[in-house]
Amino acid sequence: MRMPDDFDAISDAVDEVNVLKGKGKGWTEESAFDADKDKTQFRQYEAACDRVKNFYQEQHEKQTMEFNIKMRVNMRKQVRAKMGIWEAMEKLNTLVDDSDPDTELLQIEHLLQTAEAIRRDGKPEWMQVTGLVHDLGKLLYLFGSEGQWDVVGDTFVVGCAFSDKIVLPETFAGNPDSTDAVYSTKYGVYAPHCGLENVMLSWGHDEYLYHILKEQSSLPEEGLWMIRYHSFYPWHREIAYTHLTAPADEKALAAVRAFNPYDLYSKSDGGVDVEELRPYYQRLIAKYFPAVIEW
Repeated sequence: MRMPDDFDAISDAVDEVNVLKGKGKGWTEESAFDADKDKTQFRQYEAACDRVKNFYQEQHEKQTMEFNIKMRVNMRKQVRAKMGIWEAMEKLNTLVDDSDPDTELLQIEHLLQTAEAIRRDGKPEWMQVTGLVHDLGKLLYLFGSEGQWDVVGDTFVVGCAFSDKIVLPETFAGNPDSTDAVYSTKYGVYAPHCGLENVMLSWGHDEYLYHILKEQSSLPEEGLWMIRYHSFYPWHREIAYTHLTAPADEKALAAVRAFNPYDLYSKSDGGVDVEELRPYYQRLIAKYFPAVIEW
């Protein structure tokens, strides 16, 4: 009988050979699963229900530089829970994301839809499992957050002028940073082309999970970028903040753009059988994450 490590080694070798033979796909290849989808029906925020618009009103008024500094200091002070990845997925099912106009599916279903779309396109296992876990930072909502506004929704840079490429930008009028002598300027507290590693994004599930998994997973750098920037639509879709990005950010941009279709357009896919898929994804979880993660 082969040990699990042997199985993983063989699986990796098969994946590599398939890519070389053209039977598998590298992560940079364009998504195929969404070819027939009507993409104009997604992210229709102007036509969204009041629940979504009210969410962004609150998020945009409360995500200040002061609040973001406080949350990063608090993150380092405590371990909120200890549990494995699959348990975290099940725990997250109690949340309905008020910022999302495209779906009201259970969170575990969205995670599996994303992972399955990546899998169907023949992308590598590390990208499949990145899709599986990418929203687990939403556990923040269950760990005493101030509300969904500091957990979900599109992210943006704080500490400089709010971009007009952010969804519903008029709702920043109530944010005190929008009239601050420094934070309201083009560069704010940043230097030109300082790079995204040196700016502060609005606090939420992306940033939180990135820091958790950077220390407690074997995901490659590309997977971590996909997690950190997947809600940063003003940058990866609207090309905002080019005055702050550096050449090194191009690799992160390629990664999040490769990932985005699977996160966004899989929401219209059919339902998934959670228990049927569980053994396959538990194998991937065991490969890339410890049995217990400190959240």
